[in-house]
Amino acid sequence: MSNKITVIGGINMDISATMTATLVERDSIPGQVSMSSGGVARNIAHNLRLLGHDVRLVSVLGGDIFGRICHEQCNDLGLDLSLTERASDMRNGLYLCVNDCEGNMVTAVADMDIMARITPEFLSLRIGTINQSALVIADTNLAAPSLSYLLDHCTVPLMVDTVSTAKASRIVQALQQSETHRLHTLKLNRWEALAVTNCRTIEAVALLLAQLGVQHVYITLDSEGVYCSNGSRHERFAAIPTQVVNTTGAGDAFVAGLAHALMQGVRWPDCTVWAQRAAHSALLTPMTVNPDIASIMLTQCTMHNACEL
Repeated sequence: MSNKITVIGGINMDISATMTATLVERDSIPGQVSMSSGGVARNIAHNLRLLGHDVRLVSVLGGDIFGRICHEQCNDLGLDLSLTERASDMRNGLYLCVNDCEGNMVTAVADMDIMARITPEFLSLRIGTINQSALVIADTNLAAPSLSYLLDHCTVPLMVDTVSTAKASRIVQALQQSETHRLHTLKLNRWEALAVTNCRTIEAVALLLAQLGVQHVYITLDSEGVYCSNGSRHERFAAIPTQVVNTTGAGDAFVAGLAHALMQGVRWPDCTVWAQRAAHSALLTPMTVNPDIASIMLTQCTMHNACEL
């Protein structure tokens, strides 16, 4: 088995707009607009490359100009795209978000129809290579049957990021449909966790997910920190004080930081600290991925005696 991490899911072109004036509905607002490659899986993979890992990205790219740009930028990062398909007949995934003056997301639209190409059959042609990885990460841009296929056929630790409230239910459906009912790690935010389980408390969410077969649950709580559970033990970690510039990409960095910790052999729940440091780095920059994530994590971990890189 190699030390490669395989990440499966969305590669988008991200268009991000941040207002520099107060929102007025149904009106044009002054602000700044940027464009770059994104997508939950791609962002996780990008962060992992910056943290020094060998990363394979499994996805589908469109045949349009956005698909070509994403392909070029992923190659420039040194990501292995050997299992990624180019769909010449489809438009690339596109993500459009609008942030307020403080960098908090007001709304976003994700055009991810191309992800329907990642079917169980698509994965079955690649599962042999995927299982040669040390760790696999998937996002819920994949449909429930595809996630269920990974649950049943992935023989190495599998992590899942729930992406959004609209798509988070897919992993619950996949766990219910799975024959093995086994998932190493699931990361959600507070709203996704409550929405997909209909529970009233975070504690109840963790208990239900454990019953469905999730071994490690991480629920990010914004300014209230992180709640994590391994089924029998539950921990809360306070948030890192941060002057937030932009919240987009923080969840992706959290997952990358968590995977990085696991690859370093950090035990639960200490790996949560590493994930928080990674998310903290994303909050400090207007970019989706902070190019200084490795140095920020090293500095933060040294200052707080949390870990050694």
